[in-house]
Amino acid sequence: PSFSWTRNGKFFNVAKDPKVSMRRRSGTLVIDFHSGGRPDDYEGEYQCFARNDYGTALSSKIHLQVSKSPLWPKEKVDVIEVDEGAPLSLQCNPPPGLPEPVIFWMSSSMEPIPQDKRVSQGHNGDLYFSNVLAQDALTDYSCNARFHFTHTIQQKNPYTLKVKTKKPHNETSLGYSPAMYRARGITETTPSFMYPYGTSSSQMVLRGVDLLLECIASGVPAPDIMWYKKGAELPVGKTKPENFNKALRISNVSEEDSGEYFCLASNKMGSIRHTISVRVKAAPYWLDEPENLILAPGEDGRLVCRANGNPKPSIQWLVNGEPIEASPPNPSREVAGDTIVFRDTQIGSSAVYQCNASNEHGYLLANAFVSVLDVSPRILGPRNQLIKVIQNNRTRLDCPFFGSPIPTLRWFKNGQGNTLDGGNYKAHENGSLEMFMARKEDQGIYTCVATNILGKAEAQVRLEVKDPTRIVRGPEDQVVKRGSMPRLHCRVKHDPTLRLTVTWLKDDAPLYLGARMKKEEDGLTIYGVAEKDQGDYTCVASTELDKDSAKAYLTVLAIPANRLRDLPKERPDQPRDLELTDLAERSVRLTWIPGDDNNSPITDYIVQFEEDRFQPGMWHNHSRYPGSVNSAVLRLSPYVNYQFRVIAVNDVGSSVPSLPSERYQTNGARPEINPTGVQGAGTQKNNMEITWTPLNATQAYGPNLRYLVRWRRREPRGSWHNETVRGARHVVWNTPIYVPYEIKVQAENDFGRAPEPDTYIGYSGEDYPKAAPTDIRIRVLNSTAISLTWTRVHLDTIQGQLKEYRAYFWRDSSLLKNLWVSKKRQFVSFPGDRNRGTVSRLFPYSNYKLEMVVTNGRGDGPRSEMKEFPTPEGVPSSPRYLRIRQPNLEVINLEWDHPEHPNGVITGYTLQYQPCTLPCLPSAVNGSRMGQMVVENLSPNQTRFTLQRSDPISRYRFSLRARTQVGEGEALVKKSPALLDEVEETGPETSPETSPETSPETTPETSPTISPTTSPTTSPTTSPTTSPTTTPTTTDTTTTTTTTTTTTTTATAVASTSAAAERAPAATTKHELAANGSSIWDIRAMANSNWANITWSHNFSAGTDFVVKYITSNKTEKSIPVKAQGPSSVQLADLTPGMMYKLWVFPIWSHPSEHSYITFTTSSAYTKNQVDIATQGWFIGLMCAIALLVLILLIVCFIKRSRGGKYP
Repeated sequence: PSFSWTRNGKFFNVAKDPKVSMRRRSGTLVIDFHSGGRPDDYEGEYQCFARNDYGTALSSKIHLQVSKSPLWPKEKVDVIEVDEGAPLSLQCNPPPGLPEPVIFWMSSSMEPIPQDKRVSQGHNGDLYFSNVLAQDALTDYSCNARFHFTHTIQQKNPYTLKVKTKKPHNETSLGYSPAMYRARGITETTPSFMYPYGTSSSQMVLRGVDLLLECIASGVPAPDIMWYKKGAELPVGKTKPENFNKALRISNVSEEDSGEYFCLASNKMGSIRHTISVRVKAAPYWLDEPENLILAPGEDGRLVCRANGNPKPSIQWLVNGEPIEASPPNPSREVAGDTIVFRDTQIGSSAVYQCNASNEHGYLLANAFVSVLDVSPRILGPRNQLIKVIQNNRTRLDCPFFGSPIPTLRWFKNGQGNTLDGGNYKAHENGSLEMFMARKEDQGIYTCVATNILGKAEAQVRLEVKDPTRIVRGPEDQVVKRGSMPRLHCRVKHDPTLRLTVTWLKDDAPLYLGARMKKEEDGLTIYGVAEKDQGDYTCVASTELDKDSAKAYLTVLAIPANRLRDLPKERPDQPRDLELTDLAERSVRLTWIPGDDNNSPITDYIVQFEEDRFQPGMWHNHSRYPGSVNSAVLRLSPYVNYQFRVIAVNDVGSSVPSLPSERYQTNGARPEINPTGVQGAGTQKNNMEITWTPLNATQAYGPNLRYLVRWRRREPRGSWHNETVRGARHVVWNTPIYVPYEIKVQAENDFGRAPEPDTYIGYSGEDYPKAAPTDIRIRVLNSTAISLTWTRVHLDTIQGQLKEYRAYFWRDSSLLKNLWVSKKRQFVSFPGDRNRGTVSRLFPYSNYKLEMVVTNGRGDGPRSEMKEFPTPEGVPSSPRYLRIRQPNLEVINLEWDHPEHPNGVITGYTLQYQPCTLPCLPSAVNGSRMGQMVVENLSPNQTRFTLQRSDPISRYRFSLRARTQVGEGEALVKKSPALLDEVEETGPETSPETSPETSPETTPETSPTISPTTSPTTSPTTSPTTSPTTTPTTTDTTTTTTTTTTTTTTATAVASTSAAAERAPAATTKHELAANGSSIWDIRAMANSNWANITWSHNFSAGTDFVVKYITSNKTEKSIPVKAQGPSSVQLADLTPGMMYKLWVFPIWSHPSEHSYITFTTSSAYTKNQVDIATQGWFIGLMCAIALLVLILLIVCFIKRSRGGKYP
């Protein structure tokens, strides 16, 4: 349609006013004052017209007025003098506003004026005093008007009161009591009305609005007001007293509320009455509002417009916005007062009719579209609706339709049967089908069919009847101790096709779930309950269609905290009363009653199962649940005869398993998965072994589990071969050497086969390579490394998968004469198809031989031509030993041997030494005071050195190195002993310098660097390498020596060997949960120098054998079986003193976890580094001096006696 507007009855041209716009696709008018303009210029009466080819519709008239907040007229307010006890009214007379302002009284200090039955504000805004007291003069009074739309407040100049009293004001007087009035000499008076005046008045009110009746009276003391209606009671529910009973509000007034009302004002001196006559008038209101009328050609119809009011409204008809009298004549139309009758209508006479009902209090305007047309039936609502309803509830199926002539509508169920109307069904004229009680058998497809003379239309509605939501186990009233963990149950049964939402209320308000509260599928758990948690708890279970609720009260008892701490904590009691419910094909609900937590909250429940077909009597872990639940839905596998048990766990340990539940047998089915880990590889050169990981008992799903194995060569015309086996391997014979095969392994039982399996690629067996690398070239990089290049073999000669190229080499001789060398063969690996690499960690100054092979999965191929090469000089290793002797307090004698690996021609030795006053360590330590360093360069043949001591008390730190022309080698560091004649012999110690045997040389090449690996057996100090660049890893030992590569093997802190020897062996404990839910805990090791007692606790079933496995720090491993009939202990004998051990305890049918070990260290056979005072040099010297003095004294005494003198 098109839209237009009139203003004050004249056309309003929207296009000519830039401040006015009309929204697109609607007739909404927008007036924008942001860019300026006077809103007053747009005041007036507006009306909207909507037109199209079929007629014109009108809106009701809209009155636009601008809200204003005029200023209060300036006036001079004199001081008001009044006698104490006299009545007083302070007039407000607010400026007019649109809408009327809100009036309130305040003092000039912006404090609200207190109001009561003596002082109150009237509906007109005036402030009334029933009687004035002296205290009323303590403040001034200002009337304030708040204008809502302009957000402004206007304030009138304040009134000031001067109260004339007969006695001085006493602030401690007793309120408004009669004694106070008499004490102040105030005369008590009968009531009189301040508003309204006289004994009677009248009010007119329009129907449907609120009426306020008001009576304000004066008197001493202040009178009470009561309201009555003549000849009837006050309407219950419609009347409400206000303003301290001085006003009576009647809501939504109707004609029945007219009559005489009177207010009665009374005090101890008498009473007075005022009568108010209420007359109810009414603006027009609809009795029959005209509705749209659709007629077919030749049909009759009528348009009715009936309205009522007081006075009775007049009816005026309009057509397309014009009075019907001025419209073109229509022979098929006849106006009869409030009704228009249509007879034999014809196409083309469609129009919009307006009915205007008006009286002096207002008007009503309604539009009705009369359409004359012939239309076949149409369904107006959506097709193929889905209606869901809860069983036994009322529902309605809607089918809005249209047509001319008006169609007849009928309902059918599932496309057959009679029309649905009557009994449980009721068909309404608007097309709806009402169903009084929906039952399961009422589910189906309902069809509504609309028919008239021009055709028919139909739509389908699908009805689904759902099960109701019910709480089958709700929360129960509980009394719990503070700090405990109560659980409120809420198990719900609902229709599985509807989404369930469970919410909790506390004291009928939504419950905030903090860190201490956890909501689960079937309950609520409160951890560490406190007094504030006490109250009503409501579980509300709801779906999109219905809901149910259950309530319980939680009482929390306070227990002193010291009593809680004193309670002993133990492992929980076993769960009991296991129950299986909600039995289904693949699931079951297990419920149990928790045992006592024994003062340590239950943290977990372990559910275990046992089946009697494949592993009878063997319990397996099924699932683990939080300690807050006591019910869980368990997922099951087909063809398993289950029984369950539950174990409770707290911080102390695990409970005894519960008694088993009853058994539950699931039906069989075909397997749902196929074996994993499918591989194909040759064990000989003419076969291929196909292996896989078989299905376990819960994956078999049925009897006679077997595997259909299929294979074929991976080529376009390869044909499939198959074999059915029951094991986990199948060997294919007479295969070509190393060709690819496609492999499939499919599980099958008596119920059928698993889904189509994935295809895997396997290879037949390999044979040894037929060719060797050629054109081998060697380039020396330094004294310990060489670079290799070679020509690769052709891939056809490998006869398998190329693994690596290997270089076998050995030290043939040293360039030094008469030096024996080991000729043990070593090799380095170069993975992949490459033609270069680096060999490192060679011995300097030596002759080497080298040959190469190519390797596949079967082994090495033929060897290449042998190559020889020398290595240049390097730095030597440390001397073999360094002996220190102290024959007396003046000298120290040193003696050493040549290096084990000279790595060249020895050119001399460098000896460094310095004194220290505190115990000397191999390196400077905070607290050691070191003297000046002295350096001695010694000849290559010298192996002895004598040091003249300058201080007999100080000890010395010595460092000895051998050197070649390349440089100095590794240092041998030694400290002098603290005892005379003590000899200490030391081999090489670790120092920041490294030898070729303990660290790799750095090579500048970018080609891969491969460290040598001893062949055929691995050296104790090296490990085989398979990566392009490998660093040797030393064997783990329990010492303070730091190797170049450190591997952390346990989180247990281990001290050095010496420290471990000095301390007493301590017991170490460990807790380990086994795979079947039983556990081993409290593992202890009490160790001596060469034995250890091992004890542990467990809750495994009787007859369980155990294995004690222990490994030394140098990787020596031993295992000892322990029979079940013996105690849970064992003694380990023949242990090494001062050695650290890792120890595992586990059932004989299980395997230990990698991190579930404990550690202990045996004590040393003797104590090292202990200071024995009897062997200290200073102590021996002191004893010698004392002995010398005693000897001299004896000699003197002997001489005295020989001369005849007396000796006292």
